[in-house]
Amino acid sequence: MHESCGVFGVYAPDEDVARLTFFALVALQHRGQESTGIATADGKKINIYARMGLVSQVFSEESLGSLIGNIAIGHNRYSTRGSGQECNVQPIIVGKGSNTIAIAHNGNIINAEHLHEELSGQGFTFYSSTDTEVIANLIISSHEKTWVDKIKYAMRRLQGAYSLTVLTKNTLFGVRDHFGVRPLCLGMIDRSWVIASETCALDHIDAHFVREVKPGEIVSITRNGIQSFQDKVNRQGLCIFEYIYFARPDSVINGRLLSSVRQAMGVGLAKEHPVEADMVIGVPDSATSAAIGYSRQSDIPVSEGLIKNRYVGRTFIEPDQRIRDLGVKLKFNPLPQILQGKRLVVVDDSIVRGTTTPSVVKELRKAGAKEVHMRICAPPIRYPCFFGVDMATRAELIAAQKTVPEIRGFIKADSLGYLSTRGLIEAVNLPRNTFCLACFTGDYPIPVQLEMDKLALEVMSDGRR
Repeated sequence: MHESCGVFGVYAPDEDVARLTFFALVALQHRGQESTGIATADGKKINIYARMGLVSQVFSEESLGSLIGNIAIGHNRYSTRGSGQECNVQPIIVGKGSNTIAIAHNGNIINAEHLHEELSGQGFTFYSSTDTEVIANLIISSHEKTWVDKIKYAMRRLQGAYSLTVLTKNTLFGVRDHFGVRPLCLGMIDRSWVIASETCALDHIDAHFVREVKPGEIVSITRNGIQSFQDKVNRQGLCIFEYIYFARPDSVINGRLLSSVRQAMGVGLAKEHPVEADMVIGVPDSATSAAIGYSRQSDIPVSEGLIKNRYVGRTFIEPDQRIRDLGVKLKFNPLPQILQGKRLVVVDDSIVRGTTTPSVVKELRKAGAKEVHMRICAPPIRYPCFFGVDMATRAELIAAQKTVPEIRGFIKADSLGYLSTRGLIEAVNLPRNTFCLACFTGDYPIPVQLEMDKLALEVMSDGRR
């Protein structure tokens, strides 16, 4: 399972907005490592610089210096709709003259193909294969007079998940879908406003958190200040995996610090699935806090047993066959001196396809572990996600094809325990109806096709960006 994207926006007349956006995007790098970009506006025009690669690789003093203005938006991408190629980097600029916007998007629009076909029939040309360009063209296609009304028109037509930062020549918008599937928060730096996917981005630029952008809300920021436009919301659907895996442990969502929530997940796992063991280890980094919680509840010592190489997968160089055959050792390296002869409780965030976990168990046994007891923070994932997570098809999800005892046998663990859905909700300590739990239950906030093609827009677009 891969991260969703990260978005950021800032309206700050007295600040170097491009530099602020750069450092905020560094803080949000965990949400996407394929490409990154920044767009700025100075009241007259919109400037943009967006490329493939990590934030620190893409931007230089020269490129940041070219991004002048008092408003900026930024984006880190992991492709959930459209492939990872240059034409799909964000933000993107769409429109002409006064009807021009730049947009950055975190989420997934499930009716994008239909809207793409409709807009193409109206004469709109597409240069990428992303649903972000569909959203942008839908906004500028509206005959409404104001940008707020144009965005409202688009929101009425869009189905799926979207947290957006939108930039015109003189206004910054933050937009969140009616279910609030992806997080979006509002903060202040001195007297200026910022919008970000996570609060950790605010911390990195010394901004203070004000509040969450509400589901179904448009936030408009101009030189006259901030305005909010709120639609009625019938059902919420924040992705529970923001708490389990996606968001950084130092971020706060709905008043809950992620590190504390993950420790509570570990406590719940120890209550639901106790076992006699000598040591608890977490699969780094997302399960580290949960391992601490399991240790606290069980009185089994916690230790570092796996070292993560944080730069695996952040290169465009393909490994040769010998390196590829090393499999999980590219990502995790066990510590035999610590693991030798130990009965281990191994805490991980999730099992999706079941491709990595068997290799982790195998490597721990090779390092001398006597027993390996897997404990998983997420309940069994039986249904795919269509709201901004590049997860897997249902046929690829191991829990959709096998029972828990069969999965235990497949991964060759001595025991296997998943945190229950009830235990997960108790750990997060928010009402169940706050969340989308569809990947566990199959109950999607809106109807979806159970097989959707991530690359469907690829063949529909001109690809001439």
